[in-house]
Amino acid sequence: MSQPYKTIEPNVIDDKMLEEMVKKQGPQGRAGRIAQSEGIDFKDVYHLQLDYQNVLKIDNLWQFTSLTKLQLDNNVIEKIEGLNTLVNLVWLDLSFNNIEMIEGLEELVKLEDLSLYCNRISKFENMDSLVNLQIFSIGKNHISDLESIIYLRRFKRLRTLNLAGNPVSEDERYSMYIPAFLPDLMYLDFRLIDKTTKEQALQMHYSAIANLVHQEDLEFKSLEKLRLEEEELALHKDAYVEYLNGPGLFDSMYAEDVEAPKLLLLPGVSEFVEQYKIEFTEICQKLFKYGLEAFNTRNKEVDCFLECLQEANEENQQNGIKIIKEFEDKNKEQLNELQHITDSLLVENKIHQLRVKIDKLWNSLMNLEMQLVDQLEVLLQSAEAVQLFIDKDTVMNTINASHDLHLLKIDNQEDKMVTKANAWLRDTIEKLHMDEIARNRKRILEINVYVNHWRDELDFLELQDV
Repeated sequence: MSQPYKTIEPNVIDDKMLEEMVKKQGPQGRAGRIAQSEGIDFKDVYHLQLDYQNVLKIDNLWQFTSLTKLQLDNNVIEKIEGLNTLVNLVWLDLSFNNIEMIEGLEELVKLEDLSLYCNRISKFENMDSLVNLQIFSIGKNHISDLESIIYLRRFKRLRTLNLAGNPVSEDERYSMYIPAFLPDLMYLDFRLIDKTTKEQALQMHYSAIANLVHQEDLEFKSLEKLRLEEEELALHKDAYVEYLNGPGLFDSMYAEDVEAPKLLLLPGVSEFVEQYKIEFTEICQKLFKYGLEAFNTRNKEVDCFLECLQEANEENQQNGIKIIKEFEDKNKEQLNELQHITDSLLVENKIHQLRVKIDKLWNSLMNLEMQLVDQLEVLLQSAEAVQLFIDKDTVMNTINASHDLHLLKIDNQEDKMVTKANAWLRDTIEKLHMDEIARNRKRILEINVYVNHWRDELDFLELQDV
């Protein structure tokens, strides 16, 4: 009698599995025992093998932030997910799974080698961020559209491609189409593409490639224009003058004014409004110019302020190093001599002298730190008093040159600019304060650790003497 078929339940990637795999793949022998006794931090793992584990879902890998190589082949994975924190990944193997769609790779910008061999994928998609991709294996999938290969032209570093076993590889045009439309490719389906094949392929598809290159050039210019516009808008937002370099504010006022269309029907009103638009736009452009100038002034003053902070920190650090060096030069030899003195009274006397010197060292370093704290506090207070941005009077003096019409809209724009400026200044000062508190705490801890080291040395000598 035959045995009934037994289904195998898929495994879950949990902490237990991960710990077992990390230990198994980690250092062996004495080094491995030390690593296991001290505990292995997942953040320190660079290579991880999870192949042949009957895994259904990619999960719980968020701690492996340093991972550069991940092996997940020969599982039952159906969806690419849970990889967004693995930003240092260079090599990823997801071959021999049940994946139907390329997705979940957006954050893996460092990825160079990707294997999706033997899955159920039918379309190239969601790979635009993989700008460093060099090796791509996607053989034995369901890709059937030869023209979809054009998607891979965006990967300028792609040199090796495996498509063998896909329906597309059975197309009679395949062997010439790929080298023609992917001219930088060196290896196709594990075979070197020779120079003659490339030349023949390019000649065969010359017209189509020329049209494609032209379209790509137009798309590139369009995207570049859009990128520059977005950068410019971001700059204007940082300067709090977005949409003021033109009639944008004026148009927005009339877009919300339901009575304006009626007024424009009256004789002479349209001419008046047009003239007013010109004058109003000129005022906006003056305000725009002033905002950019204030933004540049702000950046220069902030850079100068941060440079002063840096200089103060460096000077303090150098003075601290000088004090410590002088102390060590004078007292290290004396500490060594103590270990060879047999007279207990003399040892006690010299230890007492060293303790006094260590206390003086602590006082010197702490005084130096307090001087820096006071110095930085003065700098921070001066920063709070500086008007780095647009003040309300300046804005009003500029805006008052315009007509009183729609004053509320103009006033809202003014308040928006001043509010943003004040918020930025407040946040900047708060960050500087928090950074200084963190620096001060760290420095005090360093001083105490260093001084306590010397005190422990003396304690040890006293115990030996006893």
